[in-house]
Amino acid sequence: MSEKDVQQEELSFEDAMKQLEELVDKLEEGDVPLEKAITYYQEGMKLSKMCNDKLMSVEKQMKQIMNEQGEFESFSVQGEEDGD
Repeated sequence: MSEKDVQQEELSFEDAMKQLEELVDKLEEGDVPLEKAITYYQEGMKLSKMCNDKLMSVEKQMKQIMNEQGEFESFSVQGEEDGD
């Protein structure tokens, strides 16, 4: 694992998302040389995977929440409902 990979693993979810957004902004500008665009894309994919892995880990943690009787109960994250 390279030093850059280790640094990415230590990033918080929020910091990783910020870096990912910055890379996307650079790529959307369109004034990036091809070689640099490929590097940005690869970095973005690593950040995206890291964010997804962190979200999946949190989801696993949320699936078991103690109820008031001290028993674990299943918990599933549902999408936001459209309000009125």
